[in-house]
Amino acid sequence: MLEAVQYSATGSKRRSKFALPAADYDGTVNEASLHASVRAYLNNQRQGTHKTKTRAEVSGGTSKPWRQKGTGRARAGTIRAAQWRGGGVVFGPRPRSYRTDIPRKMRQLARRSALNARAREDALLVIEPLTFDAPKTAKLAQVLANVGVIDRKVLLLTDGTNSAVYLSGRNMPGVQVLPYAEAAAYHILWSDVVVVEENVFGPAGEAGEAPADADAPKAATAVKKAATKTARKPAAKKVTKKVTKKAAKKAVKKAAKKVAKKAAKKTTAKKATKKKGGK
Repeated sequence: MLEAVQYSATGSKRRSKFALPAADYDGTVNEASLHASVRAYLNNQRQGTHKTKTRAEVSGGTSKPWRQKGTGRARAGTIRAAQWRGGGVVFGPRPRSYRTDIPRKMRQLARRSALNARAREDALLVIEPLTFDAPKTAKLAQVLANVGVIDRKVLLLTDGTNSAVYLSGRNMPGVQVLPYAEAAAYHILWSDVVVVEENVFGPAGEAGEAPADADAPKAATAVKKAATKTARKPAAKKVTKKVTKKAAKKAVKKAAKKVAKKAAKKTTAKKATKKKGGK
């Protein structure tokens, strides 16, 4: 189980450590998913509006600058050719989209891997919820100085949107404030230290203990599975009854057809023997 150093809202260090939830912080780091996530994030930041003009788009005359032969100079057909000053560009960049998509589960795995990497390096710190009455950069800077991370790149993850904290850190060059749910793997890897508000992890017990609701999702899924099984049983019984009734009806019809065929054959055979005897 990974643990993080815990601080108060003013930046004073606590003696006990905060136990991170084992469901997300298991210590595993998948480097392949991190690479794919960072690459996709950087590609998606590109606008793709770069463009150069070809020889068909630059300004210039369409006639030959001089006659083909007799001048001693190289032949030329237009002053808009690529080798001329002011001519068109060959194979230059054109406007296009750099959009790169990755699977949702890979993106989630990369985010967990980045958080686990910072937690293993003791670069993930937990702090009490920051309550600012108004945006104040000096107040946030003092808190980070008390924590000891003012001279490093800090990613501050809040519990939901906190406009006062966001505006307080907006003009600090080495500080980025984001809601915990919106932080991508790139943001986490960009920072040297990740400071997370403890409300993000839900209601936790004493430091050093896992959160009480860690197994709640598993219990809920187990209850759902049991309910679906009990609901399926009577439906399955009804289906089996219907199937058996249909099968019985089909069997009776087949037996009746066979008996009718046999009786018809016997009657035809008797008629044939009578005709022979009469002759």
